[in-house]
Amino acid sequence: MALKGDYQIVQSDISFFMNETATRGGVVSVSTVASGAGLDNSTALGSYVATGSGAKPLGILLCDMVDYDLTKQHLNYHKNEVQKGSKVEILRKGWVVTNSLTGGITITGGEDAYVGNNGLITNVYLGGSHVKIGQFLSKKDEDGYAKVEVSLP
Repeated sequence: MALKGDYQIVQSDISFFMNETATRGGVVSVSTVASGAGLDNSTALGSYVATGSGAKPLGILLCDMVDYDLTKQHLNYHKNEVQKGSKVEILRKGWVVTNSLTGGITITGGEDAYVGNNGLITNVYLGGSHVKIGQFLSKKDEDGYAKVEVSLP
């Protein structure tokens, strides 16, 4: 999964850590939180949750989480790679073009966007505590990418 170069960041957040490898473009949800401001507290943790129902979304992941042996290889900052266990940048308001979409859905544009399973984005409201993250602003292109507007409080 990935992001294309077309995006607009209105508001992002860098107060959460992530302890798993992940590709940018999916929905990061709350795993655990810190007390108070918790600015450099590693208990403020986000992840791609297995089940979208009941998830508390933080936003769209804007960097790739990698797990390298840093004694043998360095991070590629030009590819926006971040070592597992580090802070991540999360889009709270803006839009991205992503292919982190639930398989088998048809997007026509204008539908609400929800947290799906495994950090994917879906247009299917499953009821209950399925959380809206924004709106689809396009249909899927031939490569499976769609423009998603994110508007989280």
